[in-house]
Amino acid sequence: MWVLVFFDLPTETKKDKKAYVDFRKNLQKDGFTMFQFSIYIRHCASSENAEVHLKRVKSFLPEFGKVGLLTITDKQFGNIQLFHGKKPEKARAPGVQLELF
Repeated sequence: MWVLVFFDLPTETKKDKKAYVDFRKNLQKDGFTMFQFSIYIRHCASSENAEVHLKRVKSFLPEFGKVGLLTITDKQFGNIQLFHGKKPEKARAPGVQLELF
């Protein structure tokens, strides 16, 4: 599973900018990486694990702005078509599933 976080936060005042920076830092602390500006992604081993991270993101939502959360499967993520200019770009491979015995 992949968890995507989309956000559009105000940055007019110092308080707004601090909330924006704190939100991004919290996403990074929780293992999210930047996919595009204002879009962060995180790979999760299962839907239960994805739910844990969704709840965590909800716990540090900023007071103002818009935030969207979306979960998709590895197969759906693999169907993303990315372009850099007019040149197609390959999507990053999903995270490696580790097995513990």
